[in-house]
Amino acid sequence: MLRSVLAVIVAIVTWFVVATIGNLILRVALPGYASVEVAMTFTLTMMICRLVLGLISSLGSGFVCAVIAGGGKLAPKVVAVIMVLLFLPVHYMLWSKFPIWYHLFFLITLAPTILIGASLKRMPT
Repeated sequence: MLRSVLAVIVAIVTWFVVATIGNLILRVALPGYASVEVAMTFTLTMMICRLVLGLISSLGSGFVCAVIAGGGKLAPKVVAVIMVLLFLPVHYMLWSKFPIWYHLFFLITLAPTILIGASLKRMPT
């Protein structure tokens, strides 16, 4: 039980660490990204990069969760639910800043991508 709780906590922290590092990379790699970030007036390319970053963060989070949880399959599901619950109000507050497809893509893929990341740990080598 303690291992599963630790797995959930570390997985959530992992999601935000990966997203933060990725966002710092986007600031350097995409011209103009840093200047539009505060206003959130991203170009299509920038929005797609942000969504890809979300996918990478979710895969990493799920994988880390599965590694720490060992054979426990519940922990990644708990992480997936918590992350959706965390991001629903965030996207509600940002609804007017992004097109609907952006919100839908992020929210619909969030939980499944975490679970896919967790399943990568179980794949035979």
